[in-house]
Amino acid sequence: MSYYRSTPPRGGWSGGESLGLPAVTPVNKALMIACGVVWGVQVVLWLFGSIDLSPVLGLVPVAVSRGWAWQLVTYNFLHSPVLYSHILFNLLMMWMIGGDLERHWGGRKYLTYWLVCGMGAGVCVTLAGAFRGVTTPTIGASGAIYGLLLAYGTIFAERRLLFMLLFPIKARTMAWILFAIAFVSSLTPQTDRVSHVAHLGGMVVGWLYLKRAWRVGEFWRDIAWRLRRRRFKVMPPNDNDRWMH
Repeated sequence: MSYYRSTPPRGGWSGGESLGLPAVTPVNKALMIACGVVWGVQVVLWLFGSIDLSPVLGLVPVAVSRGWAWQLVTYNFLHSPVLYSHILFNLLMMWMIGGDLERHWGGRKYLTYWLVCGMGAGVCVTLAGAFRGVTTPTIGASGAIYGLLLAYGTIFAERRLLFMLLFPIKARTMAWILFAIAFVSSLTPQTDRVSHVAHLGGMVVGWLYLKRAWRVGEFWRDIAWRLRRRRFKVMPPNDNDRWMH
């Protein structure tokens, strides 16, 4: 699948050229509601029965390696029932950037990309943990959201986002900063409860998907062409920029 656009979106702030609130689009709204509803069920079960769904519906690397493949999907919709900032931050990021991407791609392609990034991040967590016998569940949509941030920084590169909800920076710059943090953090001993591997995996899988890396020959030809263009300043055959999906 591919998406072609004659001129790339530029400038302004996240949410559109009118500086209004971020767009609320159908698929992104449905994903946010799904996360919210599942979290509400988690809270009720935790408060009134001390029942934790994460061992079954969260992502347990050892369990996935033994055939519990549904966890690659379901873990995206679970969030901590006691740490409210977890669900709030993820929903906030989806609200801020998801609508623009859905309007740019369309609902079906947006949903596909969201799931690919979320599941791809889950595969990375599984590969990193299964051989070490990790049984601690990973939960949350952060892998998918980091994939969205990568796509936003690629397609809406000149748009401005609030880094840490305080500092306005270009979307491209924010994507690079978050990638660097996730990369360095994934290589260092874990001292927090954040799955940096999932964050990094979501961005890497998102980038590979945008570049249509499953078409191996086309993928490497595109990489080679971009390297030649940077070295020799080769101009593309026409004035249209191609945006991949």
